[in-house]
Amino acid sequence: MERKGTATPYILHPLEAAAIVGTMTDDQEIIAAAMLHDVIEDASVAVEQLQQIFGERIAALVAAETENKRENLPAADTWQVRKEEAIGALCDADLPVKMIALADKLSNIRAIYRDYHQIGDRLWDRFNQKDKAKHGWYYQSVVDATKELAAYPAWQEYDCLVRDIFGQSELNIKK
Repeated sequence: MERKGTATPYILHPLEAAAIVGTMTDDQEIIAAAMLHDVIEDASVAVEQLQQIFGERIAALVAAETENKRENLPAADTWQVRKEEAIGALCDADLPVKMIALADKLSNIRAIYRDYHQIGDRLWDRFNQKDKAKHGWYYQSVVDATKELAAYPAWQEYDCLVRDIFGQSELNIKK
């Protein structure tokens, strides 16, 4: 399994997300949840399975980071509503959930940064949402929703990468 549109092994993403969370907390359950953050969404693992194997707290943290994919509809058609729901939930989330979300998005934005500087705007063709400005809105919304983490270098790096990739004009565009 590879990251979307690349030859990068997928396993590196959850490993990186867990390592990023490890820079913000030494709570092993939060770090474990970061490692598992995509399993409900992408591997068809049920919350109940996570509860049985890893316990209630880890399962709840993973579930909090899981989008309703609306499998019966094309992903491109549901992108906007899924991201709006994710941002709404993130704004109301507690710190461990925000740490996991930030780590996930920092891992993603690092990959986007690397690829964007190699292939430019063709990068956006690999995603369900092709509009760079909409990605800018989403990633800036994550910056805003996780401001409680602004003292952490991970948040500062994320904020810097978002501004570098999208520039101010892209970030001022509303959904």
